[in-house]
Amino acid sequence: MVFAFLSCIPQTSRAIRVCVRTLRIRVKLVQCQITSPRPDLLRAVRGIHVKTGVGGAAQGAAEDEAGEADEVDELGKIRERIWDVRNGVDKRARNEANQEASKRRKLAGNGEDKEAPIYAVSFSKEEIESDQRKPKRKVAVMIGYSGSGYKGMQLNHHEKTIEGDLFGAFVAAGAISKANADDPKKSALVRCARTDKGVHAAGNVISLKLIIEDPDIVQKINDNLSPQIRVWGFERTNSSFSAYQVCDSRIYEYLIPTHAFLPPHPDSFLGRTLEKIAEEAKDLDGYNQRQLEVSSFWSETEERYIKPILEALDPSIRPLVLKALYDADSEPVHTERGIEEPDAGTETTVQGSLSGQEEVQSMAAEGVPPQQAVESNFSTTRSSNKEMLPLDKVTDSEEISQPIPKPKEPSPLDLAVKQLKAAYISAKKAYRIHPARAARIQSALSRYLGTHNYHNYTIQKTYRDASAKRVMKSFVMNETPIIINDTEWLSCKVHGQSFMMHQIRKMVSMVALVVRCGCADTRILDTYGADKVSLPKAPGLGLLLERPVFDTYNQRLAGEFGRAKIQFGKYDREMQAFKQREIYERIFREEESDHPFHAFFTAIDNFKSSQLLYLSSMGIPATKRDTAVGSAGLADGEATMDDASSDDEAEPEDG
Repeated sequence: MVFAFLSCIPQTSRAIRVCVRTLRIRVKLVQCQITSPRPDLLRAVRGIHVKTGVGGAAQGAAEDEAGEADEVDELGKIRERIWDVRNGVDKRARNEANQEASKRRKLAGNGEDKEAPIYAVSFSKEEIESDQRKPKRKVAVMIGYSGSGYKGMQLNHHEKTIEGDLFGAFVAAGAISKANADDPKKSALVRCARTDKGVHAAGNVISLKLIIEDPDIVQKINDNLSPQIRVWGFERTNSSFSAYQVCDSRIYEYLIPTHAFLPPHPDSFLGRTLEKIAEEAKDLDGYNQRQLEVSSFWSETEERYIKPILEALDPSIRPLVLKALYDADSEPVHTERGIEEPDAGTETTVQGSLSGQEEVQSMAAEGVPPQQAVESNFSTTRSSNKEMLPLDKVTDSEEISQPIPKPKEPSPLDLAVKQLKAAYISAKKAYRIHPARAARIQSALSRYLGTHNYHNYTIQKTYRDASAKRVMKSFVMNETPIIINDTEWLSCKVHGQSFMMHQIRKMVSMVALVVRCGCADTRILDTYGADKVSLPKAPGLGLLLERPVFDTYNQRLAGEFGRAKIQFGKYDREMQAFKQREIYERIFREEESDHPFHAFFTAIDNFKSSQLLYLSSMGIPATKRDTAVGSAGLADGEATMDDASSDDEAEPEDG
């Protein structure tokens, strides 16, 4: 009645107009059978008063139209939130759709033409009209892939991704019609687990609508894919199936060489500092006991591998070589070196050259966090080779105005450093893990079981963020190491409900740091607390998704809808052959040529910062001491290893 009365009054007053709008929304909420809206929905309604600014004279017809548009938008948002609360929603799919719509509006507002993504396949109107319409079926497609050379799993407008290649293969094989070939959303594509760039998967699942009449459709799809990506098969599902929402959990495997668990070199910054703090904390005996099985490794390495090289060096450069390797108390050694020919097999071997170590030490002195220093060192090594590329290979828009310099002969100092570091790598490859150390690794992995707060194991999460809590069902190390190319490897498998960005790599890194630094594995429990702890993420090379798990769907829903279970067992033979050929051998080959694990841990050991001193006998309080050159601990707002990471824009493992 009040609404009808106010509607008859000329709405010349801004206050009356606002009241009428508010009443309209309340009436429509009642019509939606909402008897007790949530407080945040009521606040959204009341927010209209603030946005429209009650009071003042009427602003004219134009203002009325703008107010009506705001009202419609606000009501639409409220209805959307009510629907989400009542029925649940695939929030990730909704957010992606909203982001895509926002991009389209932005491009339209700027008067620009939307650039087609690289995975879109365009056909003429005549080709689309002549294409015979065929029925589409919702299916769960089981796939495997090697992530090397790809920018992750998820579609990217301008980068090469696994889904991009898969979508193109579906179109080429006729599994997606020409009318839908320009946009994967038309086929309702959803992935089960997103993986970072360079991360592999022996088994993953995507759900979408495909044309599956052809009995040879799987073979035709694979014929249009590179050997790095395989489609194992598919299963029919109900129309509302979502690979992301129905998945119960995921199983990942991480392969890591056993030499990653060796202690820091006693002459490195971290090695010297850990021993010093252990002595201050009166824990030197305990520290030595935890390193007992590897206590003689470095002395034997020096005697067998390093001493003969040093004795053969010119006495004039011997001190410079030692300073370049492990002098943490002096300024980096600067030498004048020539430009070497780029080698595709050694683009990331930064620890094999003096300049790589100098860069890490220089950045450490300036207070740059360890992860950023290590990865910046990698990228600098890669980019430094660009200027030697032929002119037709240069991709930058800037023109080269100077001739390409000719490579110079490396100096004797450079050669000596390379020779010594090659000797250290040989010694590490010859290492075979002791059973006691392997037991310590498994004990540390077990600290992850259960539900914990992993805000320190990802980015942009705080301790109070509820989404930082994750459930780990198991984390098991294979008791039998494998030896490939004279290097001993361990396989660690983690089974969790879901994972955040970089979480698994940081979990593995934390275990490796705990074991190699000789601190109690209970230190892992400290990382679940409110203190901010900087955790470097281990190389992505060793990570692969083994398979997602659909137990709930297989036990209940598959039977209800009369569909087959989603299982990888029937493809086990093909998957094992693919893992060995495209994943394992690729991992071993890249470690043999680039030594990313050696580079990563050596750079960490020589980074002059107190951020990693939570691994010492004093624990987290040690990170707040000014014990490092150019570092005063981890203060509020200070950059951590998470910041400026080279692949933070990549997608998380599972979202």
